Amino acid sequence: MFRYPSSSNAPRRNAPRRTAAVAALAVAASLAVPATAGAAPAPAPRTPPAKQPVATGYGGAVSTVDPDASAAAIEVLRQGGNAMDAAIAASATLGVTEPYVAAIGGGGYLTYYDARTRRVHAFDGREIAPRTMRPDSFVDPATGKAIPFDEAVTSGLSVGVPGTLAQWDLALRRFGTRDLRTLLKPAIRTAERGFVVDQEFHDQTAENEARFRDIVPTRELFLPGGKPPEVGSVFRNPDLARTYRELGRRGPRWMYGGGLGDEVARTAARPPVDPAAKRKVRSGLMRPGDLRAYRAQRREPTHVAYRGLDVYGEPPSSSGGSTVGEALNILGNFRLDAKDPATALHYYLEASKLAYADRGRYVGDPSQVDVPLDELLSSGFARERACLIKPDRAAPAPVAPGTPDGRYDACVPPGTQTRALAYEGPQTTHLVVADKWGNVVAYNVTLEQFGGSGITVPGRGFLLNNELTDFSLQPPTPGSPPDPNLPGGHKRPRSSMAPTIALKDGRPRLAVGTPGGSTIITTVLQILVNRIDLGMDLPHALAAPRATQRNTPQVFAEPAFISAYGRALAARGHRVEAFPGPPRDVIGAATALEFLRPGLVQAVAEPVRRGGGSAMVLTPAR
Repeated sequence: MFRYPSSSNAPRRNAPRRTAAVAALAVAASLAVPATAGAAPAPAPRTPPAKQPVATGYGGAVSTVDPDASAAAIEVLRQGGNAMDAAIAASATLGVTEPYVAAIGGGGYLTYYDARTRRVHAFDGREIAPRTMRPDSFVDPATGKAIPFDEAVTSGLSVGVPGTLAQWDLALRRFGTRDLRTLLKPAIRTAERGFVVDQEFHDQTAENEARFRDIVPTRELFLPGGKPPEVGSVFRNPDLARTYRELGRRGPRWMYGGGLGDEVARTAARPPVDPAAKRKVRSGLMRPGDLRAYRAQRREPTHVAYRGLDVYGEPPSSSGGSTVGEALNILGNFRLDAKDPATALHYYLEASKLAYADRGRYVGDPSQVDVPLDELLSSGFARERACLIKPDRAAPAPVAPGTPDGRYDACVPPGTQTRALAYEGPQTTHLVVADKWGNVVAYNVTLEQFGGSGITVPGRGFLLNNELTDFSLQPPTPGSPPDPNLPGGHKRPRSSMAPTIALKDGRPRLAVGTPGGSTIITTVLQILVNRIDLGMDLPHALAAPRATQRNTPQVFAEPAFISAYGRALAARGHRVEAFPGPPRDVIGAATALEFLRPGLVQAVAEPVRRGGGSAMVLTPAR
């Protein structure tokens, strides 16, 4: 039963990454950071806002992974901007403070609820492959096998045409009230003044140090003094500030048919590798014409009804909306009891398993693949899939995909054909924003890996993505089922990003999303089950331990999940093992919001995962 908690029940735990004490140390330390290493003489940064995972109040709300980005959104809301304006400002600021996951060298998916029309809209800013990319472009002709994954990632070959700026432009022209030049101002200020380096930023840099060192402009920007920036130091990015300022003057066409696009294409085609580096960095296929051909897309969102809510998500080229929606449809055939969470989680894992099998077989870029979306989301197909779930026993994985053909039996026996789970980098970010009018944004932004391709556009202050490694790098063997996610010219690789908005009687109730690569779908699904079926309030639904089943033999889970439910699920045949990461042993880093009653919104971020997130409201409730 979906009940709406009072705000007084919300936990007030706080796990700040950037404390005032750290900020004070950083202001002093910043004077010693050389200008050539990601820092330059500039006004001292403001003391960063305190991080809090839960905020409840009126007039607008935001949740991101970063307090500077959340503060940028609140600033825009305070000045009369709407949720779309605030989301773009927050995303641009994340490009400064979270440059390894959010940059104008990447792309993403945005779901928007328009309060005036009570309709949900989807914006596809996914990167596309260059025109000359082929299904075997990642195959080494000498071996006939896909090139090593690490080699594919750190290469120009993995760089897709960035979609973020085109997506911002399309979304603002349709629903924004402020121009891009205005919305970039908070990010420019942060880039010039700098931000305080926390443990998460330091660790992400250290994880990439070896490959960053081999790419000259990346080394110069992100390894100040030849090493990862110290916790408590101040990191500035004057190159990105200049790029943003010029972007505000020239507009997005500077990327798609102008000089910035030429620089991006040139950098991907000839990565600026240190001649002394031993790393093999392959050249890319991108040309300026590929940027001129890029278009962000407005699409019809996916929609399913679940326990009295209308749940909307991202349609293909993302698999997020279709797979979350199919799994919810399957779960709708069962009663999930909050008094028996182990059984409810068994059904959650089995529904995920089946939905992932169908995702792998049928979902790809709809401009080049015939995706049977309506059938994947039909109640008849869900009933046919649900009949395969036994209440006391897990089906051996991987399971075969179903047949979404419109002819559904009461039950069909499981088959044998399946496809291995393709790798997706877990390193992206998600934000949610609501405004005083009731408009809502859920927005995933990504470069794919932490640090994307590792290639920085010289003098521009941002990294390029490695999204094309989300394609299936190895074509299927003869006689195998067709793969909808093979590379192709101007094709979008399949994504799992799932920015999700749920309505009740046409009004927004929930918005949720997360990073995590292919675990995004299961994280969003589990949060919805926690909130709707298991009776948790939203802060606890996010904080609860997680597990992911993506049609693999194992259920991968966080340690706390294994401690709580591992034995009960093992008794049903689930192989529950520790999630191997990256990063470390956590799954996702979600952000969400909920309308508790008209006008009163609760924004929620992670209390602990990846250092915790930042929830803010315009006017806190007393």
